[in-house]
Amino acid sequence: MRLYSQKDVDPKALRGARIAVLGYGSQGRAHALNLRDSGFDVVVGVRKGDSFKKAKKDGLKVTEPKAAVQGAQLVAMLVPDTTQKTLYAEVKTGLEKGATLLFAHGFNIHFHQIKPRKDLDVVLIAPKGPGDLVRRQYQQGRGVPCLLAVAQDASGRAKAKALAYAHGIGGTRGGVLQTTFAEETETDLFGEQAVLCGGATELVLKGYETLVEAGYQPAVAYYECLHELKLIVDLLHEGGLTKMHRFISETAKYGDLTRGPRVVNKATKREMRKILGEIQSGKFARQWISENKRGRRKYSKLLKADLAHSIEKVGAGLRERMPWLESGRA
Repeated sequence: MRLYSQKDVDPKALRGARIAVLGYGSQGRAHALNLRDSGFDVVVGVRKGDSFKKAKKDGLKVTEPKAAVQGAQLVAMLVPDTTQKTLYAEVKTGLEKGATLLFAHGFNIHFHQIKPRKDLDVVLIAPKGPGDLVRRQYQQGRGVPCLLAVAQDASGRAKAKALAYAHGIGGTRGGVLQTTFAEETETDLFGEQAVLCGGATELVLKGYETLVEAGYQPAVAYYECLHELKLIVDLLHEGGLTKMHRFISETAKYGDLTRGPRVVNKATKREMRKILGEIQSGKFARQWISENKRGRRKYSKLLKADLAHSIEKVGAGLRERMPWLESGRA
């Protein structure tokens, strides 16, 4: 394992470089503001609209993507995965020879949706947290850990430039771990699908449904299966299983150790292996690319059903009494 920190950064790697950040969503906004506050020459490339206005209001230089890449030594591709291929085709002729093309997720490179010019450095800096957290931790003098990978090293300095970029957004404060585009992409997709998003939310919904179907109040079921989850996740995030076990009751610990494996068991792990296999083989990527080409009909239907679940109505009412939950958001 190679973990880089601030002492490993070459201050000359991006000195005087113009950085074009394409996209101004969650990650794009955080990266652009952090880089600017770190002293870099940053220009945001977005089409005119709400994001354009927001970037201007934040005091950044803003222009259309094709204009933004002109004269930029590093171009960060921070638009959604589904629009990167089209955007790259639009801006590739404007990229300077020898420029660095940077991604925050390896999907389009790993699955060959984008095939960069051979004269470009192609790197990955993937913060392990949402953009809002990347920005807030930077402002607090902290940093979200990042993954670093190099897919194409035309200059012989690709890693140094990627590390300097990571330093600029605060990543070296939390540590920058070297990986590959394949490892970042496949583990990221697996984590989202099996644990962080798909696995966790389905566990919450099934627990909520079990209690409500057994006759318990929906509000109580919401508190037990969703609201309190943050308390446990915070303990895990701060100190792993050790801290969680230190702060939960003996009864909770006994229930965890004896009942948890009955819910998430060998059958669950077998399904997880299947999901990982579909990611590694490219099956998931092909399905998602095809779904987008067909207008996202299945995706939209599934999302609508998910958001119509009764836990959302119950939760919205309860959260109205806790307006502080939304405090601190950028």
